[in-house]
Amino acid sequence: MAENTTIQVSRQARDHLAQVAKERGMTLGQLVEQLASEQPTAEQIAERVAADRHVVRETIGVDISDVEFDQAPDILGNIYRIAAEKVRAARGDAA
Repeated sequence: MAENTTIQVSRQARDHLAQVAKERGMTLGQLVEQLASEQPTAEQIAERVAADRHVVRETIGVDISDVEFDQAPDILGNIYRIAAEKVRAARGDAA
């Protein structure tokens, strides 16, 4: 059995979470466990981003740098643009 501990929250937060848990047919502890499991850490997010970038690079066959990914507000649109530019450059075509 998992070791339990206590967390401190305001009464308002506790009452709200208790009501949510009741409506979902679970205990407050189960709700907190569920909420915690759904929130990735910064390290987990970084791992997912790295894995996703690897898949993109492998799928389109073009090496896109992390800087290029980071500078792209419209990631998918910019991936297409960057990949097209790199393909044109590799072919020696003018943009």
